Amino acid sequence: MHIREQLARVQPEREAIQEHAGGVQAGLEALKAKAKQVETDRNKLELEVQAKKQQIERYSLQQFQTKKNDEYRALAHEIDVCKENITEVEDQELDLMEQAETLQKETAAAMREAGQTRESAESQLAQLAAREQNLRDELTGLENSRAGLTTDIEERMLRHYERLLRNKGDSVVVGIEHGVCGGCHMRFPVQLLVTCQAEKEMVTCPNCGRILYYTPDMDLAAVD
Repeated sequence: MHIREQLARVQPEREAIQEHAGGVQAGLEALKAKAKQVETDRNKLELEVQAKKQQIERYSLQQFQTKKNDEYRALAHEIDVCKENITEVEDQELDLMEQAETLQKETAAAMREAGQTRESAESQLAQLAAREQNLRDELTGLENSRAGLTTDIEERMLRHYERLLRNKGDSVVVGIEHGVCGGCHMRFPVQLLVTCQAEKEMVTCPNCGRILYYTPDMDLAAVD
């Protein structure tokens, strides 16, 4: 039963290791995605700057070709607007470059952490798999041994024992110490203690039904 309990904890432990490693990897992927988006935004701004510069070149050419003062001044105004736009966009580019630099450092640190976490997870999972296999092998051996031991037990006693296992778990066979049941702590009369001490028949607690046993180091003092 103890080995089965240990085996039952293996899968949750495995899932916890995998979940932690997955979380670290997901954090890394999120940083990579953010860095990629920042680079995409910066490229868009660069294209916008290039487009504004081309506009300025066109406006300058039109200025050179026009002979009307109003058109010349209008084109000069458009050139000034484009230059202001370029300044604004370049400021945004600088912000994105700073973000990209910060994200690059964070991504590098996250990659190191993800690598270490992955190696640790692989090692832990390998150890867990080995422990699981050892537990299964031990359980198989114990089950085979138990099957052999039950052949010499009286059928009535075995049925009673199995029923207690289902209802009370592993606290099925209990000792008598100071004249009380080791399971429910009910105090016993003298005759029951004597019967148990004699080891001639199966003795059970009249209160909880557990199977009772006695060893010489136990105090069998009964009630007055």
